[in-house]
Amino acid sequence: MPLRKTPLINEQIYHVFNRSVAQQPIFRNKKECDIFTSLIEYYKFKNPPKRFSHFQRLSKNEKSILLNFMYKSGINNIEIYAFCLMPNHYHLLVKQISENGISNSIRLIQNSYARYLNIKSKRHGALFQSPFKAVRIASDEQFVHVARYIHLNPLTTYLLENFSGLENYLWGSYKDYVTDKPRKFLDISFLMTFYKNVNKLKKFTADNLNYQRELEKIKHLIID
Repeated sequence: MPLRKTPLINEQIYHVFNRSVAQQPIFRNKKECDIFTSLIEYYKFKNPPKRFSHFQRLSKNEKSILLNFMYKSGINNIEIYAFCLMPNHYHLLVKQISENGISNSIRLIQNSYARYLNIKSKRHGALFQSPFKAVRIASDEQFVHVARYIHLNPLTTYLLENFSGLENYLWGSYKDYVTDKPRKFLDISFLMTFYKNVNKLKKFTADNLNYQRELEKIKHLIID
């Protein structure tokens, strides 16, 4: 992965995203989305004890034991506040914890997934545009709006038709905020400090849907 001109700084939050080469679909079914989501969880840690491919060969119980060990004693590269997988790209909202944590985590996530998909699909070459994009979050207001933008992505592009479907979308973090069983790899506490309750978050998210869809229609005119 090429060196980044602007360094990523510890304790700063970034909107990280990347798209597939030629915008080809790379998250095509539940299995592929599950693999990438598992990679996000696994490589949020610094120096996992096994390669992900070896981790995948473990039994369900062995995986659980190893992950619990990593949560108790592992060091984080990144802290994850929001994510979303779309057919040809992904979004992450993360804080860098360890030096070069974002670059190291994203490198491992992308490379591991590219190997998996290349073997599965009998393809060769790069899977993602490189390098990934990372935009620093400069204020609390920006943090809240970027989280909402990420959560609305499946609706913005009409991958989902109705807002109610967002609560059941497995490959985004909105469901983790509005249901009572958030996934362990997500830190939902920080974003929730900006809302009095879950209903306020729901309303704030829903209120921007139509505006975000209108922007999506003209994005190709305003973004290179």
